[in-house]
Amino acid sequence: MSEFAVRTGLVQGSHQSRRYLWTDAFAVCNFIELYRRTGDQNYGRRATELIDQVHSALGRYRKDDVRQGWISGLDDETGRHHPTAGGLRIGKSLKERDDGEPLNERLEWDRDGQYFHYLTKWMHALCAAACLVGDASRWAVELASAAFDGFARKSQSGQVLGLYWKMSTDRSRALVPATGRHDALDGFITFREVQHTLADSPANGGAPDLRSAIEALSALCVQRDWATQDPLGLGGLLFDACRLCQLMSKECADDVRRLEEIIDGCRRGLETLLIERQLNQPLSYRLPFRELGLAIGLQALPIIADRIRQGGIGKRPELRQTIDLLLEHLPLSYEIIKTWLPHAQHQNESWRAHQDINDVMLATGLIPETFLLVR
Repeated sequence: MSEFAVRTGLVQGSHQSRRYLWTDAFAVCNFIELYRRTGDQNYGRRATELIDQVHSALGRYRKDDVRQGWISGLDDETGRHHPTAGGLRIGKSLKERDDGEPLNERLEWDRDGQYFHYLTKWMHALCAAACLVGDASRWAVELASAAFDGFARKSQSGQVLGLYWKMSTDRSRALVPATGRHDALDGFITFREVQHTLADSPANGGAPDLRSAIEALSALCVQRDWATQDPLGLGGLLFDACRLCQLMSKECADDVRRLEEIIDGCRRGLETLLIERQLNQPLSYRLPFRELGLAIGLQALPIIADRIRQGGIGKRPELRQTIDLLLEHLPLSYEIIKTWLPHAQHQNESWRAHQDINDVMLATGLIPETFLLVR
């Protein structure tokens, strides 16, 4: 994490600042966890400085964009106090495609804009940082409001039908109109986490109310098959289950039913992943950060099991049985980390191709507590 700070310009006077929303969300959680473990205030400052850099860079238009200033359209001073009010850019290397420019699927992966699932990761990071930054919970709820307003695909009557996968920087047009497989679930749980964090914050006065957005996202999650054999997607699904069981009440039948659906999807997805032997492919065919996402998610299983027992819903035999089956695969998390750690240490070519995200997610796999826990 120290090398990441220098390499991406977080340390003053080092390299030019290079911010990327997904990676930086994990990095904030890592610095907070290092601060908790060591008591070294330098790590706490790294977390707060990183938040400031992300907001200053990704809350504004790119330097090569004809538009300037805060994405939200706020004046400079107001924008500094509400840096997430217009959402946050991804931080891709190429600017977003122009209006009317045809879609090039290969290039689109490297083009800027806004991703819903990146915004939710940053909301989670802000919730984790609420212990260090007084305005973090307010920024999280303002970001949630902006994300829902920009990404919700609505009927003429106003009913929310789904979420766009990728929006333009100003959220005025869909760059990729498809819907992410888990975006609605991720939004439903993250928005609840934001509300939970805001409730304990002295900065909750006048913040947007997310209840209608949460209800709309909940409706999008009804009777869905969540199973996926993609390692990163499966890790994210375990992460969602972990947060839901920390936020839920045993009296809420909908929460219990949804948790059962998520856990069952995790079981079936992991079984398929292992049957297909994806993790046995040559390393040159594999992406470290995607597998590290699974390693992080698997480490949520003991938390899930403990919360289910504490919450009084462990008596549901099928849920308890499924958790026990998944817990048998917990060692896979450490096998993944053991596989990739030497590549990080030796900085080989395949690792350097995605070094920032690989380094940061490896660090999260080694110290996952802040990332996995709802504060």
